[in-house]
Amino acid sequence: MSTPTYKEIWQIAGPLMLSLLAQNIVGVTDTAFLGRVGEIELGASAIGGVFYLIMFMVTFGFATGVQILVARRHGEKNYTAIGRIFDNSFYFIGLFSITISAVVFFFGPSFLKLFLTSDAICQASSVFLKYRVLGLFFASSAMLFRSFYTGISFTKYLSISAAIMAVLNILLDYLLIFGHAGFPKLGIQGAAIASAISEAAALLFFVIITWDNHRLKKFKLFRLVKPDLTIIKKTLETSIFVMIQYILSFGSWFVFFMIVEKMGERPLAVSNIVRSIYIFLMIPGWALGSVTSTLVSGAMGEGKPENVMPIIYKIVKFSFLSLAGIILIALLFPTQAIAVYTNNAALAEATRPSYYIILGALAIFSINSIFFSGVLGTANTKTTLLIEAITLAAYLGFTWLMAVYFKLNIEWVWMAEYVYFMLTGMLSLWYLRNGNWRAKII
Repeated sequence: MSTPTYKEIWQIAGPLMLSLLAQNIVGVTDTAFLGRVGEIELGASAIGGVFYLIMFMVTFGFATGVQILVARRHGEKNYTAIGRIFDNSFYFIGLFSITISAVVFFFGPSFLKLFLTSDAICQASSVFLKYRVLGLFFASSAMLFRSFYTGISFTKYLSISAAIMAVLNILLDYLLIFGHAGFPKLGIQGAAIASAISEAAALLFFVIITWDNHRLKKFKLFRLVKPDLTIIKKTLETSIFVMIQYILSFGSWFVFFMIVEKMGERPLAVSNIVRSIYIFLMIPGWALGSVTSTLVSGAMGEGKPENVMPIIYKIVKFSFLSLAGIILIALLFPTQAIAVYTNNAALAEATRPSYYIILGALAIFSINSIFFSGVLGTANTKTTLLIEAITLAAYLGFTWLMAVYFKLNIEWVWMAEYVYFMLTGMLSLWYLRNGNWRAKII
């Protein structure tokens, strides 16, 4: 694999960006609609939503390992191995997600009570989480399909699936949160149910479009053979450190929101708005990070590790320019962006300083996340876990100092993002330049 042109990068990243865009509209819609219900519901959906993301990121980490393996086998032109990896991964993800969903449905509310001081937020978060977790199997299985398509660099179906999910979620949110067109007025519970149904629809699309696709025959998908524990074990060897990494990452974000919750309901509501905007604006960087992992793994599968750094540097330039344009637009329209989430003038004004903070963090993210994805693409997942652990310790330490020790305003707490991405980038770049990753075999 030679260094890709910008056109080739865009051909892979474009549909993936659209997929992530549509997928994140689900979170934006939930936050925007619940912002019209009340600050308690807005803050509670942040707590319940981040808790759900922790569980989802376990299966996302496994699927990321699948993507790395698929890309490596695709580079080796070992197509039948890809089908075996996919089918066995589906068994694992299905069993895991259903088991976790059952545990959280029955015991999740009791767990939240251990951390939350506001009874109102605790009750609303528990309701949201109980119904939101019903979508975990569908979301995790759909993520496996996305990893497969990204791994073979054929991403055009991703945007269609995500668009179906986004449109359906907007419609169901409108009907179930506010009780329009004869539907019950369910509030925060309605938002959770809408998201779960939308994820099920996205998975159904993937199954239908993949089942009898002539282009994909060579991969021998859906053979539904007897589970092969050797393949599952091999996939876990690549995935397990990514899974732990994502648990730590989003677990730390959960701790971040627990710390913010101690500051009061207003800072928590501000943080939920900022979180939603932040994730939405990160989409191009995330898509390009996924492309980086795929192209790096593919280059190594072809036996061309010398192409890895040129690939990474080229995508870094592409990412920085993409995010710079987005940041500039966001700087010009802060009022309009915040107004999507709330019509409360005082809450909107309180959100503005943190809004500017995250725009600065995005510039650092645009570069350093690509270096980190490059390390991930080499399949040295122990190294990515170590980098993540170091940076998260600094991240949470900074958060605690700003919020608890110095008792500063919420915008100072969000400065923790600068600490996280600067450390991540420096450690990743150091490893890529000096680490022993070129001979990694998976």
